[in-house]
Amino acid sequence: MSARTPEEICRHFQKYMLEGDIDSVLSLYEPRAVFLDEAGELKSGIQELREQLAPFAAAKTLFNFAIKEIITSGDIALMQTGWTVSSLGPTMLYAIEVARRQRDGTWRWVIGDPYTVNKHRPSVIDKAMTSQI
Repeated sequence: MSARTPEEICRHFQKYMLEGDIDSVLSLYEPRAVFLDEAGELKSGIQELREQLAPFAAAKTLFNFAIKEIITSGDIALMQTGWTVSSLGPTMLYAIEVARRQRDGTWRWVIGDPYTVNKHRPSVIDKAMTSQI
């Protein structure tokens, strides 16, 4: 089932993960989507996303979510979503995601960073500030 709105991507993700259906989970992402893993390493494309997400699907992990905000501009949506992941004991993640409307009117994720909050990764701003001290 395809997402007709950005919000539906989250509902389908939750459903497919709970069913253990990794192929359907991956259908929610564009083929060249990128994803930052917990270590802050960029994962790109469906195969690398599969490697990251397959263990959760195999465990039929429950992902509860609360969409905090969606800002759209034309065919692009910036999503801020809180996720509670049952298999992590339970763990709360705060994700920033970018979705894009496809030619057929459905929506897919293009960029995902589920470890936005409670994870400090050196950024360009951090490096610039450090070099000025």
